[in-house]
Amino acid sequence: MVATENSIFISDKAKLKVLQLMKEAGVEGDASYFLRVGVVGGGCSGLSYKLDFDNETKPMDQVFEDKGIKIVTDLKSFLYLVNTELDFSDGLNGKGFHFNNPNASRSCGCGESFAV
Repeated sequence: MVATENSIFISDKAKLKVLQLMKEAGVEGDASYFLRVGVVGGGCSGLSYKLDFDNETKPMDQVFEDKGIKIVTDLKSFLYLVNTELDFSDGLNGKGFHFNNPNASRSCGCGESFAV
């Protein structure tokens, strides 16, 4: 069952990039690995996003799946990330992953930092 609300989502472009990066990291096809997303203090607006591959869940982790990608976040980060979509852009206005976060009251020009 795929959650349609109170979840974390991934765009088709971001999914393709995640799969490519998993292949480059040598963890493609290893079901124990997932995409860990989080929020950490810092950045120009006060909070920054964090992305990594991981294969160990922690007791308070929230686990989601969208478009076949397993996404895990800690409970504290999830409060900031609920209903956020992870996207990827390779355009001239900034290459890389971007978070389309409906909870952010403002974000900085780099798109990697936000405030609530």
